[in-house]
Amino acid sequence: MFIDRVRIYAHAGSGGDGAATFRREAHVPRGGPDGGDGGRGGSIYLTVDPGETSLRDYRQAHHYKATPGGRGSGDRMHGKAGADIYLKVPPGTSVFDDATGGLLGDLVATDQTLMVARGGKGGLGNVHFATSTHQTPRHAQKGEPGEELWIRLELRLIADIGLVGLPNAGKSTLLAALTAARPKIADYPFTTLEPNLGVLDLSDVLDAADPETRRPTIADVPGLIEGASTGAGLGHAFLRHVERTRMLVHIVDGSDRDPEWSYNVIRDELEAHDPALLRKPTLVAFNKMDRPGAADAWPAFEKARQAQGLPVVAISATERQGVAELRAALATLLPSADSLSETPMSDGVVVHRIDGVGDSFLVVVEDGTYVVRGKKIERLAAQTNFDVEESAERFQRDLVRLGVDEELRRKGIVPGETVRIGATELEWEPDDWDDR
Repeated sequence: MFIDRVRIYAHAGSGGDGAATFRREAHVPRGGPDGGDGGRGGSIYLTVDPGETSLRDYRQAHHYKATPGGRGSGDRMHGKAGADIYLKVPPGTSVFDDATGGLLGDLVATDQTLMVARGGKGGLGNVHFATSTHQTPRHAQKGEPGEELWIRLELRLIADIGLVGLPNAGKSTLLAALTAARPKIADYPFTTLEPNLGVLDLSDVLDAADPETRRPTIADVPGLIEGASTGAGLGHAFLRHVERTRMLVHIVDGSDRDPEWSYNVIRDELEAHDPALLRKPTLVAFNKMDRPGAADAWPAFEKARQAQGLPVVAISATERQGVAELRAALATLLPSADSLSETPMSDGVVVHRIDGVGDSFLVVVEDGTYVVRGKKIERLAAQTNFDVEESAERFQRDLVRLGVDEELRRKGIVPGETVRIGATELEWEPDDWDDR
């Protein structure tokens, strides 16, 4: 089964805790702090592997968790970094934050890599907190939690030529006639339920002045129907597979009751999905010339396409009639061999997220709980060991320094009420929180 859309959960590793240790050696009575830092947590990456053709590997396995960093230890020994995870995806994979719908990256080039969940930073050991007035700190930071989120992967096939048309127009038959691909073929609509790929060898139709072999890839996109752009049938699932193609071959069933109507239905759906699709080079193939009625409809259809400035070829994919002329037309419309060697539509977009740790924060009241939101204050809370009195006091001073204490008072907090900062919940006690 061709899998082109999946959701996976990425959970990066947390950073290791810093150590709060002191140097203990014979004849060194006041050795001072020597706690090492925790190791960083493992991150999760997506990387493009041209050997992958679908997202099948993620159909069952949805959860991925990287290893945490190791704890720091005495003698300023740092903890071991957590192992990173690299998940392979096929070229043409778009990555979205499933909660917000925001684009995280568009992966098209071989070995292109995107970090989707960053590992937490290791906590600092107590050696970093010694000062001239406080030479024996027992404070050390806990490791920062790793990022975790659901992401959505959507595959948009990267192909040079996209075959489009109504169901049963003959796309799979034409793919088999043009390439060595062997898709399932039957004389009824919706035979093709997933895209098929083939490779077209144009070496025998090249001009002598252009001896280089061009081998474009062709994607047979399952039949579209009226309303596909709004999700009718499997419209959205299939239309996105023509977005990255260099050109389109629009196949029309010439034996249909009204070939002109059939042609316009697909054009309308392509435009509704993305008007840029109609600006792609397009070759129209008037198929099934071996059937009654097609020969009669051909002159008017050809005249209408010529008036639009679109190249059109009459063929019978079943009988291989006109296929040579079609291949010659494709060779004319396709770019050079050098251009074909480059990735089509190589946007290669990676959204760089700024890891902002400014002092800004927001206090809201939710169900009687005062919730403090802000990157920096949440990070400080997550890295504080509240079982250590010195660490708790240091955090309380940070609340005053950042203005959180003042804002809580302005919101009307009273003793005994709960304050939540990230995953940390504290009980408001003004005597403990005052910096006086």
